[in-house]
Amino acid sequence: MRLIARQRGFTLIEILVVVVIIGVIAAGVVLSVSLTGRDNELEKEGNRLLTLVNYAREQAELQTRDYGLLLQQDGYEFVAYDVRRGGWRSVFEDDALRERKLPDGLDLKLVVEGRPVVLRRPSDAKDKTPQVVIFANGDLTSFEITVEREGGVRSITVVQDDKGQVVAKPMVESKA
Repeated sequence: MRLIARQRGFTLIEILVVVVIIGVIAAGVVLSVSLTGRDNELEKEGNRLLTLVNYAREQAELQTRDYGLLLQQDGYEFVAYDVRRGGWRSVFEDDALRERKLPDGLDLKLVVEGRPVVLRRPSDAKDKTPQVVIFANGDLTSFEITVEREGGVRSITVVQDDKGQVVAKPMVESKA
């Protein structure tokens, strides 16, 4: 007697279950990427700038040394005042305060002491004089730094509040 082996494929129910699982995973990915209205890249850069300004402020107090924040059109850099040379220089001792470039599609705007500042192009940045100074006693120049999505659609502003703390204002979306 010979047994005949039956070939068996997937049932319609099994195929439908797989399609539903793939659909749920795809919907989760799409919703987490950008349909929720969040701009993760903008939030990340705003939080990084806030954290680094507060870190530089702590380092200035701990080391009793003046630091500065030099902003350019495409990024920013922390600088330190070199007493021996009598000028500002890049911070090479602390990798956290290194020069940083913004991702494509993000721009910076700066207001110092209530006045807008025109930011330099990177090629013009031979002079390391900062626009924002973080003094050794923890005081700093009054400023507003806005990180915005190209075209001003969304933005986050880092500013010093009334109590002297550096804070990030909530993300603003324009109805353009």
